Amino acid sequence: MRKMGIKKSPGCSLIELGGVVHEFFSEDDEHSHSKEIYRATEEMIKRIKLAGYEPNIADARIDAEEEAKEASVSHHSEKLAIAFGLIKTKPGTTIRISKNLRVCTDCHNATKIISKVYNREIVVRDRNRFHHFKEGSCSCNDYW
Repeated sequence: MRKMGIKKSPGCSLIELGGVVHEFFSEDDEHSHSKEIYRATEEMIKRIKLAGYEPNIADARIDAEEEAKEASVSHHSEKLAIAFGLIKTKPGTTIRISKNLRVCTDCHNATKIISKVYNREIVVRDRNRFHHFKEGSCSCNDYW
């Protein structure tokens, strides 16, 4: 694809809070709250690892060492948007995210665990469908 000049669109996740749409790209640090978001993301990853999450580095799009690949998938756009939703909404509030691409396997698995650990319903509209994550499960039954 690269030889033919075809480029993949970068992953972008949107979350609307208080009438303002916040846009996140993978490994993005341009958001006005990026330091707070990255701290929350790191804490979120620690908590879900304790609940059994293992990063799927096969979804990393970089040619690097395993640790760098793990960091890369930890900062996918939907994880940044979820972390932002967790810190900017009241406990129990449903988090709604829209994504321009299909959710990767790692983010799908992570979001299932996040929904259970944080006791939140998380709705992600990706390129193909709506995913309703609740209590550690997804409405797609892991078929997407």
